[in-house]
Amino acid sequence: MENKRIIIAGVGGQGILLASDLLSDAAMRAGFDVKKSEVHGMSQRGGDVVSHIVFGEKVYSPLISYNEADVILAFEQIESLRNIDFLKDDGVMIINTTKILPLPVAAGLMDYPEDPIGEVKKFIKKTYVVDAEKIAKELGNIKVMNVVLLGFLSKNIKEIEKKYWDESLKERLPEKVFEINFKAFNRGYNFEEK
Repeated sequence: MENKRIIIAGVGGQGILLASDLLSDAAMRAGFDVKKSEVHGMSQRGGDVVSHIVFGEKVYSPLISYNEADVILAFEQIESLRNIDFLKDDGVMIINTTKILPLPVAAGLMDYPEDPIGEVKKFIKKTYVVDAEKIAKELGNIKVMNVVLLGFLSKNIKEIEKKYWDESLKERLPEKVFEINFKAFNRGYNFEEK
């Protein structure tokens, strides 16, 4: 098996680091060598957060270069555009519909792109759009949006059986939040784009 390369990108506070931890743990449970790298400099001030995860038989580096990612999971619309150059020509882009205004946009110094998802779809054939915020609100907890997205991502990673994702959730999440996160993961896993 060729190494699988995944990028999870979003904005500070969206749960990118937890999602990358759960993905890494599920891949290890499935018997793969896993390496992960994160960039989260200004994350507490609404800055971007990016996690690179590589797994396979033997992984030497977690860093993903341009045109190497098999999947990009964007927790925010602009993050799909910001990271598009990393995706392989036949890669999968998963975009959450959430919009979070970057500081220059919120300050009125720049405009938010008119249609980031539409722009991505012009270049990436396998683009999936998930309204994870809506699903999380239906479940009663906006904080599980990241796990909804992880559930949808898991369907696009055939190398890791669902039982390993379930084990990772059970082992890594505190008991008091496990049930809602388990529901969120399964809602994402069963989500069908309309």
